[in-house]
Amino acid sequence: MSSTAPPPDSATFCADLVRSHDFPRYVATLFVPAAERRALLALYAFNAEIVRVRDQVSQPLPGEIRLQWWTDMLSGHVHGSAEGNPVAAELLRAIRDYDLPIEPLSLLADEHQFDLYNDPMPTMAALEGYLAATSSALFALAARIMTPPSEAAEHLARHAGLAQGIVQVIADLPRDAAHRQLFLPQQVLASHNCNMEDVFAGKATPNLRAVLDQLACETRQHLTTASSLLLQVPPSVRLAFLPLSQTRADLKRLSKPGRNPFAPQPASRLRTLWTLWRASRSREFTK
Repeated sequence: MSSTAPPPDSATFCADLVRSHDFPRYVATLFVPAAERRALLALYAFNAEIVRVRDQVSQPLPGEIRLQWWTDMLSGHVHGSAEGNPVAAELLRAIRDYDLPIEPLSLLADEHQFDLYNDPMPTMAALEGYLAATSSALFALAARIMTPPSEAAEHLARHAGLAQGIVQVIADLPRDAAHRQLFLPQQVLASHNCNMEDVFAGKATPNLRAVLDQLACETRQHLTTASSLLLQVPPSVRLAFLPLSQTRADLKRLSKPGRNPFAPQPASRLRTLWTLWRASRSREFTK
């Protein structure tokens, strides 16, 4: 006798998607109330779908079409029912329940069109603009789910997103270089006489280490600023910034002397759980 299990509902689908593709953010949601957790998972599932596009296509055009579907859905001009997509259904619910602005969500999808091409990131300012529209925007939207918007939370979100995004650029270097795609700004490479072709060839030169050291220094500055700004927002909103604790741990791991920058070094899930659990009980996030 056989039976067919019922399909998971949209909320469960989003939770499973985030757990599979963005484990630190998934773990961070475990420490927030159920209603807000559902909305956060919808937001993070949307982000996971957008970020995954470049790995799901072999040419830019199909990727642009997928990203355009999301911007059309957000503007209400989607072909077919958005409710048939579990991530879209949950995201629309979160937008309605928490009065989330559409513009930063659409801009997040638009900004990830850059991922579909092998154009180099020209300057540090360009990288910061890209991260502000993606990582920082995600923190800002998460904060709006936890508490009404404030200037302090927006300021905090900017620095948190820049720190998290730069660390991700360092962590993703092995994969990006293998695809001849570079998020390391050309401006920074040039300032350290680092040859782009050496990076694509996987050569861990002293020049490249100088580039990564500069990016790590930038990250530390943003983390320091974010830590001070955390004290200026209510404890309830601080939980939206729990992933920052993982960013700190990642930076420490990726900054170890002698580390091969082309050797993937993902954090273990057990260590991620421990890092975020410990942070959730720290004074930084509770007082």
